[in-house]
Amino acid sequence: MTTYPPPLPLTLHLEPVVRLSDDQLFEFCAVNRDLRIERSSGGDLIVMSPAGGETSDRNAEITLQLGLWAKRDGRGRVFDSSGGFILPSGAMRSPDAAWVERERLREVAPARRPKFLPLCPTFVIELRSTSDSLAPIQNKMLEYLDSGAALGWLIDPTTRQVAVYRPDREVKILEDPVSVSGDPELPGFVLELEEIWEPPW
Repeated sequence: MTTYPPPLPLTLHLEPVVRLSDDQLFEFCAVNRDLRIERSSGGDLIVMSPAGGETSDRNAEITLQLGLWAKRDGRGRVFDSSGGFILPSGAMRSPDAAWVERERLREVAPARRPKFLPLCPTFVIELRSTSDSLAPIQNKMLEYLDSGAALGWLIDPTTRQVAVYRPDREVKILEDPVSVSGDPELPGFVLELEEIWEPPW
């Protein structure tokens, strides 16, 4: 029996019938602002619903803490979950929070800056919501590393775990940490997790 509307996330297989350029993908996402859309390296579109209340609150807290550190540090810029990045594989991903050095951003042509940025962030955070399957997010974290990310965190409030990803290293699982440090890649950045585990509503 088919369910209407179909449950999200939904994968749309476009190629080889349709091949969207990066600019066409940007326009497609712009006219479907109520949905979160990513593209796999194979050209499939992954359509996700907007975040629920708790996940949105947690995302905002993560981005706030990262942004405050970035202001003090001064070497880079922070991007929230609405920002898209075109990876070397052709995938377009939107991490829940990301940080990129200014010197790398300056290399992006001015005409490209209003659209999806053609680079992989140096640091990415993915926040698992209660409706997310774990395996696709884990695969996405590996995709970031393969694309040049230096550090990634997968935060799971349900299990109170943080998985720390670094190139050429085993994934490190932190069990119910009070905080997690970005050293040495992000010197001085510490994400306090109290309000991530228990949003103070």
